[in-house]
Amino acid sequence: MLLEQILADCKAAGKPSISFEFFPPKTDKGEKNLWQCIQELTQLNPSFVSVTYGAGGTTQDRTLRIVKRIRKETALEPMAHLTCVGSTQDELAALLNEYKAAGMKNILALRGDAPEGMDKFEAVDGGFAHATDLVRFVREQQGFSIAVATYPEGHPESANGVADDLKYLKVKQDEGAIAAITQYFFDNDAYYRFREQAEKIGITIPIIPGIMPIGNYEQIVRFSKMCGASIPDWLHEKMQPIAGDLDAVKAMGIEVATQQCQNLLANDVAGVHIYALNKSEASLAICRNL
Repeated sequence: MLLEQILADCKAAGKPSISFEFFPPKTDKGEKNLWQCIQELTQLNPSFVSVTYGAGGTTQDRTLRIVKRIRKETALEPMAHLTCVGSTQDELAALLNEYKAAGMKNILALRGDAPEGMDKFEAVDGGFAHATDLVRFVREQQGFSIAVATYPEGHPESANGVADDLKYLKVKQDEGAIAAITQYFFDNDAYYRFREQAEKIGITIPIIPGIMPIGNYEQIVRFSKMCGASIPDWLHEKMQPIAGDLDAVKAMGIEVATQQCQNLLANDVAGVHIYALNKSEASLAICRNL
């Protein structure tokens, strides 16, 4: 089912969209764990699930294989990530044809991060440099519903922070995007400010909050610095005293994410997109709490 229909059905039923994000494992054991996670989260009847896509042929192949298997073996609606990294237009067209042949309806179109070992993103010859170009390209292939990413606190590479993200989100909407999924954040007020500013410049597509349950405090601090997500003082104060106790961190992470989702859902969001990290425990607990 196309994403716009999924979101419309949720709205008509008076319930939010709930979705999860997975990544392609690098090992057979990791893939086995992923499928156990998928089976456990299926009981929640999520609106859709997305699978990330990195640089390099092997990761792309894994993403294709996983979303095809989700489509074939489960009742879940898979959304495949697609990036500009390392691919020509012809290669992207061929991959989209494979998705189409497998019955895929939904694509999350992203520029993507620079491959490991590179300081900055560079388009390959015959490829795309910007997510806006990729959105247009996917739209021209026809048959797909396109979601995009956005950063309510500003992309870490943006010269003008949030202003740039708003500008490019409007372009992505104009090129055919029907929904946006945010980078994770912990400050809901930052999301509300972003949404309000977006509405003022004519952005009408749903902006679905990305939710990251904290399972390892030190790890999330490092990653947040790289991706531009701020950690509020109140969250540091909760997490720092228990940082060495992973079970306590996980329990606090579930509590914080639950409260964050409750606040968002009480303020008219279309849904929430939970970064499951190929583990079901936190996602199950949050959804049961909700």
